[in-house]
Amino acid sequence: MNGFEKRSRQIKEKIVKTTIDLLGTTDPNRIRIADIANAAKVSQVTIYNHFESKENLLREAIKQFLEVMIADFETYLNESHSLKEKIEYILFREKQYFKLIPPRVLQELMLSDPEMAGYVERIYLEKSLPMTVRILEEGKQNGEISERVSIENVLALMQLYMNQYETMLRMAGESGDVERFVEEMVHLFFYGICGKE
Repeated sequence: MNGFEKRSRQIKEKIVKTTIDLLGTTDPNRIRIADIANAAKVSQVTIYNHFESKENLLREAIKQFLEVMIADFETYLNESHSLKEKIEYILFREKQYFKLIPPRVLQELMLSDPEMAGYVERIYLEKSLPMTVRILEEGKQNGEISERVSIENVLALMQLYMNQYETMLRMAGESGDVERFVEEMVHLFFYGICGKE
C-alpha cells in the first residue's frame, strides 16, 4: 500500500468513526454531510468521493460497527468461560455498544433503508443467532441450563430482554449502581426471583 492509499484509508476510517460518534448523539435524519465533514475535519467533497451519498456512508458505518461487535463477542465466546460469564459479558458489552449507537437509532435506520435492514438481518441469521445457539447448546451439555428448558425458550427470554434493552439501560443508570443492576438482572435471567432450584 503506497502513501496515498494509506492516507485515503485513514481518512475513510476517520469519516466512518465520526459518523458512528454522531449516530450516538444525533437522530440519523438530522445528520447532514456538512455535520460529518465538520466533525471529521474533512471537506464534504472528500466524503462524497469516498461514499457517494449519506446513505452509503451510514450503511458503511453500521456495517463496521456490527462487524466489530460480532468479532468482539466471537473472541470472548470462543474462550473457556462459563455460560453465566458469557451471558454477563454479552449484556455488559452490549450496554457499551448501545451507548455508541442506541437500538432505536439502528431500528430507525433499518426502517428507512431496506438494504441496511437486509444486511442487519443477514448478520443476525448468519452470525449472531448461530453463535447464541451454540453457547446455549454448550450450556445444556455442561448442565448449566436445565433439561426442562428448551433452547427455543431461552432464545425467547433473551429476545424479551433485548426488546427492553433501552429501558433496562435507563433503569440501570437511574439505579445509582449500574454494575449491581446488571449483576442482578443476570441473576434473574438465570435463576428467576426464587434463586436456583
